[in-house]
Amino acid sequence: MTGRAMRGLRFRLTASYAIFFTLLIATSSLLFRQFLVISLDSQTRETLDQEWGALKGYLRIEHGRPHWYVDFADPDEAGIGARLRQIYVLAETNGIIKEESPEFRLLGLSGPDAIRSAASNPDHWITKANSKRVPYLIRKGLIADEAPPHARYYVAIGRSLTNNQELIRQFNWLAAGLIPLMILGGSLVGWVLAGRGLSPVLEVAKTAQRISGSNLSLRIPQRGAGDELDFLIETFNQMIERLEASFVQVRQFSTDVSHELRTPITILRGQLEVALMTADTKEQYHDAIVDSLGDIERLSHIVRALLLLSQAETGQVILTRTVFDVSELVRELGEQFQLPAESASVQLTIQTPPVCEADLDRIQIERMLSNLLSNALKFTPAGGMVALELHCEHDELTFQVSDTGRGIDAGHLPHIFDRFYRVTDTDGQATPEKGLGLGLSFVAWIVKAHTGTINVESAAGKGTTFLIQLPIRHEPLNQLREMKRV
Repeated sequence: MTGRAMRGLRFRLTASYAIFFTLLIATSSLLFRQFLVISLDSQTRETLDQEWGALKGYLRIEHGRPHWYVDFADPDEAGIGARLRQIYVLAETNGIIKEESPEFRLLGLSGPDAIRSAASNPDHWITKANSKRVPYLIRKGLIADEAPPHARYYVAIGRSLTNNQELIRQFNWLAAGLIPLMILGGSLVGWVLAGRGLSPVLEVAKTAQRISGSNLSLRIPQRGAGDELDFLIETFNQMIERLEASFVQVRQFSTDVSHELRTPITILRGQLEVALMTADTKEQYHDAIVDSLGDIERLSHIVRALLLLSQAETGQVILTRTVFDVSELVRELGEQFQLPAESASVQLTIQTPPVCEADLDRIQIERMLSNLLSNALKFTPAGGMVALELHCEHDELTFQVSDTGRGIDAGHLPHIFDRFYRVTDTDGQATPEKGLGLGLSFVAWIVKAHTGTINVESAAGKGTTFLIQLPIRHEPLNQLREMKRV
């Protein structure tokens, strides 16, 4: 395996899983082995306790002589008696042995000193191996003589632990053989599962490699699992959507700039070339410079408008919300546009409630209404009417700007919010009024930034009505003033 593969996430996940699985299996095996040892020891002690009870029922000591009350004609009792005396010793507490089995003698526990020590020790259990290293568990105790003065005698019985050790040894060999196989199998399963789990991540990486400025429409399909990988895919797709929107904005800006600046620059260059070749007097040069400065000012205005709109649509212009009286703003705008309306012989009417408090961006709302009023006055002939109405509800306010101008043909309505779109007359010629065609684009952005809606109703020769609805986010003005005082 190469170093790159070993540094891969799949290998690291598999290695982590293998280490965890190894620790889990090893710990479980050790715990089970310990449980097995304790269980076997407990079972052996319980068996010896039962045999000790049987010994006290079959063995009687009378006047220092042991008597076994075993019916040797009964195979069961004969087997129990033989079993009890297989590993067995009976001795006086001073070390004099009364009875002893050959197997017990091999343990080295039948010497006078050993018997006196064992008889004086209250512990009932002794573990001892014989000369052949076979371990035994010994159950010992004292039994009283049936006859006075009821002298006490030392008795011990035992059981070999060979079977227990063999069972533990078999478990050790079984664990030593199975654990590596289980770890290997678990690692292979972990490798497969890690590969399946990381396949969506690899799809994300492959898709990212295929993405370029010309194919930002690529998206990764959701798996439908609702897990972290689906969240990663959703986040990646949203990022691509934002990148696509940014690329579209850049391309749109480049297209707009090339489209709008080509004509003024060509005119400006032509004027300068004509002046350079034909102008003879100071006045002719002065006129050429004045005309060029006018065209340069128009270019600057176009560039500033384009930059501001691009910044707004890409989120670089952030709304500055404040709580203010929208009715007061509308009345102020009505006063500002009253003089231009009178100059154009157009009647301008303003209708607002006494107070309408809302949490909006005052500057942007003023720009939105100014653009709509300017357009209405521009396209309304003398003797016409322009009306601005504000309706303030509990959770929504509505602006309505209507005019009795020449209106907009239905074929133009879907495009009036596009940049640089200018409505043409019925003969196909552009409207004679000068403009950049960006005003309604700003209006659409301001409405969208305030999470509102805008609708247009218009027909050729019947006027136009813009209806804008914005949600109200407000605090009482009195509360705002109190906060400012503090």
